[in-house]
This record gives sequence, C-alpha cells and structure tokens, in this order.
Amino acid sequence: MYGAFSLYFAHTFFPAGNRTAQLLSTAAVFAFGFLVRPIGGWLLGRYADRRGRRAALSLAVLLMCAGSLLIALTPGYAQIGIAAPALLLVARTLQGFSVGGEYGTSATYLSEVAPPARRGFYTSFQYVTLIMGQLLAISVLLVLQFVLLTPSELAAWGWRVPFVIGALCAAVALQLRSRLAESSTFVRSSAARDGAGELAVLARYPREALLVMCLTVGGTIAFYTFTTYMQTFLVNTSGLSYRDSTLVSAASLFCYMLLQPLAGALSDRLGRRPLLISFGVLGTLGTVPLLKGLEQAHGALTAFALVMIALAITSCYTAISPIVKAELFPTEIRALGVGLPYALAVSLFGGTAPYVALKLKDLGGESLFYWYVSACIACTLVTSICMRETQRSSRI
Repeated sequence: MYGAFSLYFAHTFFPAGNRTAQLLSTAAVFAFGFLVRPIGGWLLGRYADRRGRRAALSLAVLLMCAGSLLIALTPGYAQIGIAAPALLLVARTLQGFSVGGEYGTSATYLSEVAPPARRGFYTSFQYVTLIMGQLLAISVLLVLQFVLLTPSELAAWGWRVPFVIGALCAAVALQLRSRLAESSTFVRSSAARDGAGELAVLARYPREALLVMCLTVGGTIAFYTFTTYMQTFLVNTSGLSYRDSTLVSAASLFCYMLLQPLAGALSDRLGRRPLLISFGVLGTLGTVPLLKGLEQAHGALTAFALVMIALAITSCYTAISPIVKAELFPTEIRALGVGLPYALAVSLFGGTAPYVALKLKDLGGESLFYWYVSACIACTLVTSICMRETQRSSRI
C-alpha cells in the first residue's frame, strides 16, 4: 500500500515543496521501516523457534494491522505539523518489525509442512502472496482512480481507504493464523532441544548466515527496484501518467505472480543453484540496458514489456529464495537463521532502493543507480556459484 500510494500521500505528511523532494522524504520513511527489520527478525525469529511458528505468524500480522491502521488515521502536516511524519515513522516501524519476523517464520513453516519432493513449489507461494499483496494494493488504486474518485479526491483523502482495507485484511489473517496446525517438525525438535540459547546455536552456523545475506543482497534490490519503486520511476523518469504507470505495474505484477510456482517447481526438478545462477548472470548483464530502456519508454506497452523481462529474471531468485535459505539451517534455529541475516540485508539494500534511486536522480546521476543494482546482483551471482546445492544437502 505504501509503495503504491506514495505518489498521492507524500504531500500530506511533509511540507510543501517540489514533488521529488516530497517523494524523497516519503522514501526515507519507507527505508526506515526496513532498518528495524533486523530487530523484528531477531525477536520474532527467537519467538518462533521457542514458542512455535503459529504464534509468531499471529503476532507478526497483528503488528502489521496496527501499523496500517495508524497510517490511515494520522492527520496531515497541515493539521498537526511535525507530528504527522513522526506518526508515519512509528507506523512504518511497527510494519518493519512485523515483516522482519514474518519472512523467516513463514519460510520456515512452508518448508517444514511441504512434501520433500515439492518444497520449491510449496515455498514459492510465499512470494505469490507477497506479490498478491502488491497487486491488490494496485487494484484498489485502479478502482479508486477509474471508478470511484476524482484525482483531487484521491489526493485529499482517498489514499487512506486502502490502509483501512489493509488493517481489516490483517485482522482476518490473524483469525486464520490462530487456527494453523503447528509444524510437526517443530514439535519434534522442541522435545529434543538441548537447551542452548539461540545466539549460541546461531553462532555454530556463520557460513550459512553469511550465505543468506549475500544471496539476499542482489535479489532484494532487484525485487524492490522492479516492483515497489517501478511505479514511481515510470512517472518520475519515464514520463508516463499516473494511470498508465499503475496499469503497467498491475499487469506486470499479475504475470510475475504466476511465474513463481513455475520457477519453484522447476527448482524441484533441476535444483536451486541453476536458477540462482541464471538470475545472477541475466540480472548482472541485463539490469543497466533494461533500466536505460525504461528511461526512454514513453509508451505503456513498451514499459510493460521491459518490466516483464526484468521480473522474469527476478523470478529465478524470488521463487526459491525461501526454500534455499530454510534448507541451510536445522529446525531449532531455522526461523532465526533465515530471518535475521535476511532482514539485515533487506534493510541495507532492499528498503533503501527507492531512496537511493531518488537521491541520485535529485543529484543528477540517476544512471549510477542502474550500475548499483547490477553490482548488487553480481554479489548474488558470485555467492550462487560458490555455494553447494541446498536441495541435496538440505537440513530439513
């Protein structure tokens, strides 16, 4: 919701100024939500490894509900001054804490309940639902844009509607998660736990934690560049209208969502490394040409085609990211082992991507961002080449 509607509410929370400056402030708050992710990954990961996957998943969605509702209800800068961006920051902190613990716990849960021969396919649905959340946000935006509200109404108050919807959806998800069956793998592990603290157990797996971080660097910046930031890029750089950029984002995200199970199932047949290496090679070589092409893409169809090429490449990482990381750790430390290093990498590279892109644009060096994304993907490529095939050495 935040990424899809930032073009409409940036002026509400920050003082009057040029559009890029307001978007830069909004992106900075967006990035701050990622900085608290490691804390959420640490605390909720420990909670999941101690109390169970179901309990941690329920707590994570409760925090997300609170953050979304706070954004919906906070008055603007004109009404309460500096308190407006301060409350926006609090809301993003709650959401960042929530997602920090969500990723590792949900990746762990899906990998533990999946049939061994179909773990790639099952865990790919983590990103299916993540993308679906983005797609639903854009769908709400399309309905508001084309059917229910005028542009002035959407900018004045209509942008609050999706955050109310988000809070209600989180409340429903809380009810569903409270009824989940606990992972039998976790139940067996709890009975055989050796009593060592989480930090002591995690310290036994430094190589695995480093692998998670290095794999995430390129994957997360590619994901946030071509999904969350792309709508802003198409308006602010390519020159598309708000409506055309929304349509391109919605159509590309829908196709991207459908690619996840296909890539996940392919990894069950071919292994995880071939897909990771494919993402690394194609992403390293193709990112700069694709973003330069998008910079000149003044038509919606051209923009859609280029974004889809980028997202098809990114699918080779996102579809198998949860299972690759879960296969590295034993049950007693899996949620924390996946969640904490992942959250650290995302907070440094994924959440900051829109801010870095807009800052470089503001300084007149936007093309430097293209090379920055390419270099990050190269880090994932080197890691993928050097690591073992996790499907064969899985600790699940």
